[in-house]
Amino acid sequence: MSSVWTARGMPSLLWATFLGFSGFAVLLPVAPLWAVHGGADEGGAGLVNGVLLLVTVLTQFSVPALLGRFGWGPTLAAGLVLLGAPSLGLIATDSLATILGLSAVRGVGFGILTVTGSAAVAELSDPSTRGKAVGAYGLSIAGPQVVLLPLGSWVAETVGFTLVFAVGALPLLGVPAALALGRALQASPQHDEVADAPDGPSTPRVALTLLRPMVLLVGVTIAGGAVLTFGPQMVRDPAVVIPALALLELMAAILRWWIGGVADRYGAERFVAPFVVLTVVGVSAIAWAVHVQSVPLLLLGAVLLGSAYGALQNLTLVISFAAVTRRHIGLASSIWNVGFDLGTAVGSVTVGAIAVRYDFSVALLVTAAFALLTLPLTLLHRPARRPVT
Repeated sequence: MSSVWTARGMPSLLWATFLGFSGFAVLLPVAPLWAVHGGADEGGAGLVNGVLLLVTVLTQFSVPALLGRFGWGPTLAAGLVLLGAPSLGLIATDSLATILGLSAVRGVGFGILTVTGSAAVAELSDPSTRGKAVGAYGLSIAGPQVVLLPLGSWVAETVGFTLVFAVGALPLLGVPAALALGRALQASPQHDEVADAPDGPSTPRVALTLLRPMVLLVGVTIAGGAVLTFGPQMVRDPAVVIPALALLELMAAILRWWIGGVADRYGAERFVAPFVVLTVVGVSAIAWAVHVQSVPLLLLGAVLLGSAYGALQNLTLVISFAAVTRRHIGLASSIWNVGFDLGTAVGSVTVGAIAVRYDFSVALLVTAAFALLTLPLTLLHRPARRPVT
């Protein structure tokens, strides 16, 4: 692989990803608050991100076809526009119907961004350094979330919603980087290799192979998504919950970056089981902390769960790419991203429903039990037949 091509393409990818996820993260807690500001109840506010994630998942399945038809640059640029422009539309109205419509548009953009971004990582990296590349990509995702996700609602309520909506439009600034990435990929030596490559395993067979890392990812994102969604309701004191959520996101960013180099050296598979166990321990600690109202235990749980949350995102993506040929990079990226967003959505819905009947501690223990059920999957791996090169 040309080092010049990689040097040109990776900075463009990371910049576009950083701006895209900045717009996504800042609105994740604020868009539902804006609906409440307009008179919506808790159910209506819950629909805001529910619609966003549902449309995201539906879009992710179609992204490989969009890349094949329109190319990398135009597809990613369109995704950034669809993700960022609706944020400016929120300034004009707090009507729930309008907010839901704009959330659906943002979901299309976010679905394109997530699949295109992670697939581009595989295109821009060699198998021997893919863990590091995934780690750098993950850092560009997690960086904005460390700051903007915990602080977005506070800024909206103390400074004003308009400022947050302006930040939510940051993906628009990533369009030039998206087009530059497209040009770099178009000029790559591998651009025409997919069409000339010999037929490998069928697409349905490849999809079945990718289900294992996807389910492992779902196990940790159910837990992480639940804590990130309901943290402010579990712990009412902003002075406690904001540092806890920031600590979770910070540990996720650090581990998603750090584990990449370790996985390149020793292999990704051997680290999956320990981090699945860490997921169970971390979310159980948070559940007990909520039950006894222990701040030190809450912070410890945030460190442990955040570490597993970040590490397993990297490891499962590396495993997914190692299981496919270049022809199926888009499919691997789609299934992995569907797993991430599906886990986040299921965590939110399930924990909310259980908490209504029991409490948040019981609901979090259920997510710990599901993560534990994925542990046997860590023993079912086989060496990849033909990694992406």
